[in-house]
Amino acid sequence: MIVYNITIKIEWDVHQKWLAFMREKHIPDMLNTGLFHGHKLYRIMEEDEQDGVTYSVQYHLQNITDYFTYKNDFAKALQEEHTALFKDKFVAFRTLLREV
Repeated sequence: MIVYNITIKIEWDVHQKWLAFMREKHIPDMLNTGLFHGHKLYRIMEEDEQDGVTYSVQYHLQNITDYFTYKNDFAKALQEEHTALFKDKFVAFRTLLREV
Protein backbone atom coordinates (compact mmCIF):
# COMPACT_ATOMS: atom_id res chain seq x y z
CA MET A 1 0.00 0.00 0.00
CA ILE A 2 1.08 3.56 -0.75
CA VAL A 3 0.08 6.47 1.50
CA TYR A 4 0.00 10.01 0.18
CA ASN A 5 0.32 12.16 3.31
CA ILE A 6 -0.28 15.91 3.49
CA THR A 7 0.71 17.66 6.71
CA ILE A 8 -0.93 21.06 6.99
CA LYS A 9 -0.94 23.80 9.59
CA ILE A 10 -4.01 26.00 9.24
CA GLU A 11 -4.47 29.32 11.04
CA TRP A 12 -7.06 29.56 13.82
CA ASP A 13 -9.25 32.18 12.12
CA VAL A 14 -10.10 29.83 9.20
CA HIS A 15 -9.73 26.53 11.01
CA GLN A 16 -13.43 25.57 11.18
CA LYS A 17 -14.07 26.67 7.59
CA TRP A 18 -11.06 24.62 6.45
CA LEU A 19 -12.17 21.52 8.36
CA ALA A 20 -15.66 21.72 6.83
CA PHE A 21 -14.17 22.20 3.35
CA MET A 22 -11.94 19.17 3.80
CA ARG A 23 -14.76 16.91 5.03
CA GLU A 24 -17.47 18.11 2.65
CA LYS A 25 -15.57 18.95 -0.54
CA HIS A 26 -11.85 18.22 -0.82
CA ILE A 27 -11.65 14.70 0.59
CA PRO A 28 -14.72 13.55 -1.40
CA ASP A 29 -13.19 15.10 -4.55
CA MET A 30 -9.94 13.20 -3.92
CA LEU A 31 -11.81 9.92 -3.43
CA ASN A 32 -13.96 10.59 -6.51
CA THR A 33 -10.85 10.41 -8.71
CA GLY A 34 -11.18 6.65 -8.27
CA LEU A 35 -7.49 6.35 -7.44
CA PHE A 36 -7.68 6.32 -3.64
CA HIS A 37 -9.32 3.49 -1.74
CA GLY A 38 -9.47 5.22 1.63
CA HIS A 39 -8.30 8.09 3.76
CA LYS A 40 -7.66 9.18 7.35
CA LEU A 41 -7.72 12.67 8.82
CA TYR A 42 -5.68 13.18 12.00
CA ARG A 43 -5.10 16.16 14.24
CA ILE A 44 -1.46 16.19 15.29
CA MET A 45 -1.08 16.22 19.05
CA GLU A 46 1.63 17.87 21.16
CA GLU A 47 2.24 20.45 18.46
CA ASP A 48 2.62 24.16 19.19
CA GLU A 49 -0.85 25.51 18.37
CA GLN A 50 -0.13 29.18 18.94
CA ASP A 51 -0.23 29.93 15.19
CA GLY A 52 -2.78 27.31 14.18
CA VAL A 53 -3.78 23.67 14.16
CA THR A 54 -1.78 20.94 12.45
CA TYR A 55 -3.37 17.99 10.65
CA SER A 56 -2.22 14.97 8.71
CA VAL A 57 -4.46 13.87 5.85
CA GLN A 58 -3.58 10.43 4.52
CA TYR A 59 -4.92 9.00 1.27
CA HIS A 60 -4.44 5.29 0.55
CA LEU A 61 -3.47 3.97 -2.87
CA GLN A 62 -2.99 0.43 -4.15
CA ASN A 63 0.18 1.22 -6.12
CA ILE A 64 2.61 3.90 -7.23
CA THR A 65 1.05 4.05 -10.70
CA ASP A 66 -2.18 5.39 -9.19
CA TYR A 67 -0.19 8.08 -7.36
CA PHE A 68 1.44 9.28 -10.57
CA THR A 69 -1.94 9.29 -12.32
CA TYR A 70 -3.28 11.49 -9.51
CA LYS A 71 -0.22 13.74 -9.63
CA ASN A 72 -0.32 14.16 -13.42
CA ASP A 73 -4.09 14.37 -13.98
CA PHE A 74 -5.72 15.75 -10.81
CA ALA A 75 -3.28 17.28 -8.31
CA LYS A 76 -2.92 20.72 -9.84
CA ALA A 77 -6.64 21.53 -9.98
CA LEU A 78 -7.40 20.15 -6.51
CA GLN A 79 -4.46 21.97 -4.92
CA GLU A 80 -5.32 25.24 -6.69
CA GLU A 81 -8.89 25.10 -5.36
CA HIS A 82 -7.56 24.66 -1.81
CA THR A 83 -5.02 27.46 -2.20
CA ALA A 84 -7.61 29.86 -3.64
CA LEU A 85 -9.79 29.45 -0.54
CA PHE A 86 -7.06 29.49 2.12
CA LYS A 87 -4.23 31.48 0.54
CA ASP A 88 -1.68 32.74 3.09
CA LYS A 89 -3.54 30.92 5.89
CA PHE A 90 -1.71 27.58 5.79
CA VAL A 91 1.59 25.84 5.27
CA ALA A 92 1.73 22.30 3.95
CA PHE A 93 4.13 19.61 2.89
CA ARG A 94 3.55 16.31 1.18
CA THR A 95 5.11 12.92 1.81
CA LEU A 96 4.76 9.66 -0.09
CA LEU A 97 4.97 6.54 2.09
CA ARG A 98 5.14 2.84 1.31
CA GLU A 99 3.95 0.22 3.74
CA VAL A 100 6.70 -2.24 4.72
